[in-house]
Amino acid sequence: MVMDIKDIMNTIPHRSPFLLVDRIEEMEEGKRIVGKKCVTYNEPFFAGHFPQEPVMPGVLIIEALAQTGAVCALSADEYKGKIAFLGGVNKAKFRGKVVPGDVLTLEVEMIKVKGPVGVAKGTATVDGKKVASAEITFMIG
Repeated sequence: MVMDIKDIMNTIPHRSPFLLVDRIEEMEEGKRIVGKKCVTYNEPFFAGHFPQEPVMPGVLIIEALAQTGAVCALSADEYKGKIAFLGGVNKAKFRGKVVPGDVLTLEVEMIKVKGPVGVAKGTATVDGKKVASAEITFMIG
């Protein structure tokens, strides 16, 4: 299944400048998803992080993973029209910089889901190189 930006905005409530996933390239509903974020110099966070050497903040990479996971979780019929809230982040690791011109690949796999609460494993890569990973807890409300 492939989703464009309009489909993503129909699934999660995030909007510019805080919508951090541009398209979905693969998805097994409620199980696994692969999204992309095309990082441009025009991202508002680059004005202050850092003007001399623009680097995407790690917390926003985690947020991009969480938003991608939310698209996957909310694709299930029982959760359509609801909102996924970030409940926690564990085991976050950062291994590289994300800079203007990079295409961030966001892969999220659901580890366990029980009712409206779940845990997912997310990995962010650029050109096949892992730049970040985390375990994300979410709640659907």
